Amino acid sequence: MGQIKVTKAPIEGLYIIEPTVHGDERGYFMETYNQRDCHEAGLDMVFVQDNQSMSTKGVLRGLHFQKQYPQGKLVRVIRGRVFDVAVDLRTGSASYGKWFGVELTEENKKQFYISPGFAHGFMVLSDVAEFCYKVTDFYHPGDEGGLAWNDPEIGIVWPELKGSYSGSASSEGYTLEDGTKLNINTRDQSWKGLKDTFHFTNL
Repeated sequence: MGQIKVTKAPIEGLYIIEPTVHGDERGYFMETYNQRDCHEAGLDMVFVQDNQSMSTKGVLRGLHFQKQYPQGKLVRVIRGRVFDVAVDLRTGSASYGKWFGVELTEENKKQFYISPGFAHGFMVLSDVAEFCYKVTDFYHPGDEGGLAWNDPEIGIVWPELKGSYSGSASSEGYTLEDGTKLNINTRDQSWKGLKDTFHFTNL
C-alpha cells in the first residue's frame, strides 16, 4: 500500500508518478508499477506491451501518437536524462493544443503517465539515455501519426535548446547549449503543425 505517489499534472489526463525508493549501503529497491495504487488514484489502465529504447545526446523523438488505436503510456528513464513532453490532441478538451513537460532522470526516478489522446515525445539531455515505457495498446504499423516538435502555435520550451523556427519541423540550425546538434530522423522532420494534424474526436 502506498508504494507509489500519483500527482495530477496541470493538464487533465497527465500524471507524475513517483515510486517509494528503499535504499541502503547495498543499493536500492523500488516498485516501478503498482496496479492497486494506480487504481486508488483513479488510473485504471491496463498495459499490454513494454518497450525500451536507447538514444544519444541531442536526439529528439516525436511527437508521436497512434490514430485509430491510441495508447496510454507510462514512461521513465533508467539511464541518463530526458525532457519528456505531451501535447493534448483531444477535440473538445479545455486544454486542446496545450503542452506539459517533465524532466525524467535515473536519479529522480519519476514516471510520466500520458493518457490516450496526446502526442508524445522526448529530447535527450545526457550523453546517453535509456527510456522505458508501458503502453495500453499494441503497436499498429501504418497507424502512426505525428506532430511537429517545434510548432510555434504550441510553443514547447525545450530546455538547453538553441535555434529558431524556420517554418518546418527540420532540425537544421538547432543545437543544445554545448553545441550538440539536434538529431531528428527524417520522418519526424516531416510532421505538420497543430492546425494541420490529426485530432482525437472520441476521447
